[in-house]
Amino acid sequence: MDGDVTERRVVVGVDGSPSSYAALRWALRYAGFVGGVVEAVAVWELPGLYGWSAPAVDMELEAEEARDRMRQELTDVLGADAAGSVRTHLVHGNTTDVLLRAAEGAEALVVGSRGRGGFARALLGSVSQQVSQHATCPVVIVRAGRD
Repeated sequence: MDGDVTERRVVVGVDGSPSSYAALRWALRYAGFVGGVVEAVAVWELPGLYGWSAPAVDMELEAEEARDRMRQELTDVLGADAAGSVRTHLVHGNTTDVLLRAAEGAEALVVGSRGRGGFARALLGSVSQQVSQHATCPVVIVRAGRD
């Protein structure tokens, strides 16, 4: 996520939800308008990892599976040619923190209105709400079906 500072970057959070797919499509179109590049960021974490006494988890295997899923989702959503133009970043950590760091110096941060978790009736998910309040660049929140 350390790109050229003169480059116009559009950072998009991808989590496998319909609204993140809409955000990905929106980010690709917007990057085309501003002559920028799209950086798709997927964040993974193992819930309850700290203080968890279950069997050990192979972090490398989990990361590789997440990378494979991300590549496949980008191809499914955008098609092979467009997916090939998107820079991908898979980062282990807290979703909000990772997206805020990735968006530093970006043209825009694009996120879906609701991710995989949360309540069905919530207008905004917790991540979209947090990044909209703390990002240092413009934030675009895209709803599924509204791209």
